[in-house]
Amino acid sequence: MAKQFQHSEDARRELMVGIETLARAVGVTLGPAGRNVVLDQDFGPPQICSDGVTIAKEIELPDAFPNMGVQLLKEAASNTNDDVGDGTTTSTVIAHNMVREGFKNLAAGANPMALKKGIDLAVDAIRGEIANMSRPVEGREQIGQVAILSSHDPEMGNLLADILDKIGSEGIVTVEESKGMGYEVEYVEGMQIDRGYLSPYMATNQERMIVEIDEPRILLTSEKISSASELVPILETISA
Repeated sequence: MAKQFQHSEDARRELMVGIETLARAVGVTLGPAGRNVVLDQDFGPPQICSDGVTIAKEIELPDAFPNMGVQLLKEAASNTNDDVGDGTTTSTVIAHNMVREGFKNLAAGANPMALKKGIDLAVDAIRGEIANMSRPVEGREQIGQVAILSSHDPEMGNLLADILDKIGSEGIVTVEESKGMGYEVEYVEGMQIDRGYLSPYMATNQERMIVEIDEPRILLTSEKISSASELVPILETISA
């Protein structure tokens, strides 16, 4: 299929159709009073959703040029989701307004490169101001407020507040799909390494094929270990 081209105002107009379409769909979910969006599913019932990046992923337009606008705005939401895990709707709304006002200035005769430099300077200034205005989340109550706002579920928000209050800022939370209808929480003290023993001969319980060692000696090395036989001299030394 031959490539099609659009230039200047025509290209911006087509891109803006896609950007406006995505921004309208995602923007309605913004804030604590945000509304839900219903997404059609290929299989199963429609999905009711208020998550910006999830909504954005579902939007595709049949026309190529407007769809490129959709993809550009999707990238802003996706990058925010990858970096911080939230704030995708806010990023979409901000990016939409930046593009819209930028296109207005270009239509009025502004120099594109000068406009780009001005945007970069403004972003740096705003980033610094946001850092000065921000405050750390402290205590269970504030954690719960943030969690409830993000999850739109008081039960889930309070559960997350309890978990994060217990494990602290350095703790790690692993989320898995539940086999039942409720929530289950398991706390694991210390550190776990997601690896098993190298050889079944190391099992101390042959019936259950597990290794249980009290006060084990731990070897830390930067060398590459290719086979279990390389560890035999060390094992013989510490077992003597």
